[in-house]
Amino acid sequence: MGKSTTAQMFADLGCAVWDADAAVARLYQKGGLAAVPLSEIHSKAVVNGAVSRDLLKEWIATDPKALSRIEAIVHPLVASDRQAFIEKNTADIIVLDIPLLFENGTQMQMDAVAVVSVPSEIQRKRVLARGTMSEDTFNIILSKQMPDAQKRARADIVIPTLNIDETRQIVADIVERIKKGTFHA
Repeated sequence: MGKSTTAQMFADLGCAVWDADAAVARLYQKGGLAAVPLSEIHSKAVVNGAVSRDLLKEWIATDPKALSRIEAIVHPLVASDRQAFIEKNTADIIVLDIPLLFENGTQMQMDAVAVVSVPSEIQRKRVLARGTMSEDTFNIILSKQMPDAQKRARADIVIPTLNIDETRQIVADIVERIKKGTFHA
């Protein structure tokens, strides 16, 4: 969808940005808080003390219960990491980059929700172009997520990411409105 690029735009404007994907990467690294509990439910997913995303993807592709079991361990750890970030941060504007915001019910904890969006064919093309996920895995993950149209309907603001210059201007306008106190969710 372009959420990481959009989050960087907020950071470039002085906002503190917490990234759920980066938090997961920290949790998965050797010595990370998710490694031991994930090894206890699927020992093959942990190699040399670190969680292997590739092996998790293989497990998800072959076991319909795998994703929910992984999420039961990882989501509370991610929530704790996010809360620690919020508590230690002193920035005027904090942006939380959370891919599964609605799926986890986390939107209720936010002052406002922005959804980054592109048409589904562009999303698919962008994800598969990274070369980090098969089309089958992408389809499995996408099937477990809330459809983009529903996310857009629930958002306070939708940020389209078809044109990077337009996206950058929208982000700048949002930040300016927040600073002026004229942005209302």
